[in-house]
Amino acid sequence: MESIIKRKKTRQISIGNVKVGGDAVISVQSMTNTRTSDIEATVSQIKGLEDAGCEIIRVAVPDMDAAGAVKEIKSAVSIPVIADVHFDYRLAIAAVKSGADGLRINPGNIGGEKKVQEVVKCAKDFQIPIRVGVNAGSLEKSLLKKYGTATPEAMVESALGKVGLLRDLDFHDIKISIKASDVHRTLAAYRLLSEKTDLPLHVGVTEAGALFPGVVKSSLGIGMLLAEGIGDTIRVSLTRDPVEEVRVGFEILKALEIRKHGVEIISCPTCGRCGIDLFSIVEKVEKALMKRPVPIKIAIMGCVVNGPGEAMEADIGIAGGDGTGILFRKGEVVKKFPQEKLVEVLLAEVEEHDKEA
Repeated sequence: MESIIKRKKTRQISIGNVKVGGDAVISVQSMTNTRTSDIEATVSQIKGLEDAGCEIIRVAVPDMDAAGAVKEIKSAVSIPVIADVHFDYRLAIAAVKSGADGLRINPGNIGGEKKVQEVVKCAKDFQIPIRVGVNAGSLEKSLLKKYGTATPEAMVESALGKVGLLRDLDFHDIKISIKASDVHRTLAAYRLLSEKTDLPLHVGVTEAGALFPGVVKSSLGIGMLLAEGIGDTIRVSLTRDPVEEVRVGFEILKALEIRKHGVEIISCPTCGRCGIDLFSIVEKVEKALMKRPVPIKIAIMGCVVNGPGEAMEADIGIAGGDGTGILFRKGEVVKKFPQEKLVEVLLAEVEEHDKEA
């Protein structure tokens, strides 16, 4: 699969062992929703996210207990850990010394100039990057007064002003995020920002909401920007289990043919010709193969007559009706069997496909 999207070339940074920007793949990240000081719960959640394909994880650091927990969390997981810090510069420094692979801060609320200098010096000493994160809901009062509201222009001015603070301190290992909770402002802000900087961009729609509205907003906002070549790493924000954020993130990348990852299931929307319980079959297959990272396209169709032909591009497919199930590869029927074995036969065929791959 080769993407037709021409991606904007940005500067490359490293977050632990993950490259962001330049010619690196667009990475998928998430954020834990456990108390970071609860090391066992946080590690357990991160391991589940790793299984789902998450490549970078962010943890909240609201206090010194959380900052200190980063060390043990880091030792128990494989992916880079970013410390998310607001207001107290001492927490940022403590998290870095505890082993964080990166910081997410707002230099405007971390303290005065001297405190920002101390955070930057620490990040330099430990050779970790800083993400300048700007949200529409937390802009400086001076910019709100200047622009009247949190416009895309105000957001970009805020972000570039904070980047300027870091660059004045000779710190250049930076990425930027500039999020709003609505799609239009998010798109406009990132488009404008992309014109004005070559720093790598972390893309997302913040506070996107529960599953359905969050998926729609994120797919539109993140997807449209990626389709225009804007974005180096993404986070889908959902009021949901963070594993769902990772799954949606990879689905966006797969839909745009930017990355192959795991199983792609195509299934018919069902009609009067459907002769099987397609909903439950798809759900069982999806659950069984959710953690499988090797790319494969699977078709699950509800009609043995039209199904194989409608899913010719699938590596493997099944269809059923009138008590009979069929297995097909690239649209060609290769096996018939009792309908109740549809899931069993498909999963066995996927295992064989993995051995041949």
